[in-house]
Amino acid sequence: MRFLPFFAAVWLAVAPASADLTGDPEAGESKALVCGACHGADGNSISAEWPSLAGQHAQYIVARLKAYKNGDVNNAVMGAQVLLLSEQDMHDLGAYFETLTIKPGEADPSLVDAGAALYRLGNPDTHVASCAACHGPKGRGNPTAMMPSLAGQRATYTIAQLNAFASGDRPGGINNMMHDVASKMSDEEKQAVASFLEGLH
Repeated sequence: MRFLPFFAAVWLAVAPASADLTGDPEAGESKALVCGACHGADGNSISAEWPSLAGQHAQYIVARLKAYKNGDVNNAVMGAQVLLLSEQDMHDLGAYFETLTIKPGEADPSLVDAGAALYRLGNPDTHVASCAACHGPKGRGNPTAMMPSLAGQRATYTIAQLNAFASGDRPGGINNMMHDVASKMSDEEKQAVASFLEGLH
């Protein structure tokens, strides 16, 4: 099974989390037990096809969970998981996962230079925008702008999301930014930037 959750440069424009609710990491820890089956007990996914949630911005996690529950994003597995979650549950889960530490993998040495250049500078020849412009030089994202952290994310998952953006199977965010970016990337560029991100600390 394949998830299409948590990722993007604006990997998805979603409604901001409610300002009047505060997440409780301790409550979130107990509520996250079922999440560990796929996303890992420590928020680092057990399969390269699923996203790691450790260290992800709480606001982004809340917004993604809401998108699944509201049907704005169609995913049978996640739709079932969020069905009974209250908004407070979502905030607690977001607060908990944000406290965890992502464990980066290893970038492919043969791809890391090309991936780093694409991430930081884009490709002016094909009008591919710099990933760092939205996700920051260290891949930590921008929680205020609802742009997720990408550093340390699994390469297989990242490539799958880029392909989903390129095909239109995943919403492209503000002004369809990610559709535009991903559709202009070659398969080699997707592999290179995904590998670079997996090893980014």
